Amino acid sequence: MPSLRTRAAVTVLAAACTTGLALTSAPTATAVGEGPKCCTNGTVNTSILHTYDSMVKELEKQDARQPRMQLETIGQSVKGRDLKLVKYVGNPANPTVLFMTQQHGNEALTTEGALDFIKSLGQGKNQRILDKVNILIVPMVNPDGAMGDVDFPLDDYIASGGRNLTRYNARGVDLNRDHVAKSQPETRAVHENVLQAYPIDYAVDLHHQGTRSEAGGELVSGSILYPTTGSVSPDLVQRSQRLGGVVYNAIEPTGWGHLGKYVGGSADTIARNGIAAQYGIATLLFEMRGMSDHEYASYVLGQRSNGYLIKQTFLTLTAVSTAIGDGSIDTTSTDFWNTLPEQQTRQE
Repeated sequence: MPSLRTRAAVTVLAAACTTGLALTSAPTATAVGEGPKCCTNGTVNTSILHTYDSMVKELEKQDARQPRMQLETIGQSVKGRDLKLVKYVGNPANPTVLFMTQQHGNEALTTEGALDFIKSLGQGKNQRILDKVNILIVPMVNPDGAMGDVDFPLDDYIASGGRNLTRYNARGVDLNRDHVAKSQPETRAVHENVLQAYPIDYAVDLHHQGTRSEAGGELVSGSILYPTTGSVSPDLVQRSQRLGGVVYNAIEPTGWGHLGKYVGGSADTIARNGIAAQYGIATLLFEMRGMSDHEYASYVLGQRSNGYLIKQTFLTLTAVSTAIGDGSIDTTSTDFWNTLPEQQTRQE
């Protein structure tokens, strides 16, 4: 992301299964497509995204419909919005995975995909996932930034649709640099009422990055990275790399997905590092392509790309939850990391 700013998921959806996708053996890390090349620029209209209120309404509807789902409030944002935790904790003996979306308010499509995943857990085959894994989801960690309800101007942000979305919380703080100090109410709520309250084995932190990232000469649909802090053990790094292997095996064979290795910092202030260091949780960062709003046009991806990015999120949550539940994550190869190209910024 630009700056200004222990245990384990599902055969990867029916479509993935029919292609013979194996979760336990990573294919060679070569490019598949260029990510969707068609849609770098285009209309950006935030009115088609869930607002905070519409997200809460959908969560409450699913909570009423799904007997295995629990909806809790874990704290409040700076502006007083309730921070929601979606819980599927059926058997304390099962492994537990945590998914977080929208620490940065302008990185919205991961929340859209998480909502689709939540709905799927109440119907069809995905309900079976819950027999073997406990799932925690904190969608829209930064609701004030997602609603543009902040104490600084957003006049130079480019999206239309009646609201702008920003990376920062209402006080202008980057929540994904607050995982040591925990100075903000949103960060404290996640740590005190989720990370310290449940025996979490795996965590995936879902973000968006700019539109010009490429790996191996191909534009990426996303990039992934395990903890790179010196504060974690080699064993925990390997478990995190296996988590990355599950995601790679789910996305790379789709034909529209192409992943690179994210180039990220080693500070424990970042969730990927700090959560692993403080709690011994295997973590993975997934940076999807393109943001929903920003002051820099090159960071924003037109809404014609929304569909595949939402699907990429849904596939990731499904695959991870399945592999953790059925134990296949324990034999997932990490060899692909040796050949996965680091992302670079494509020059105009």
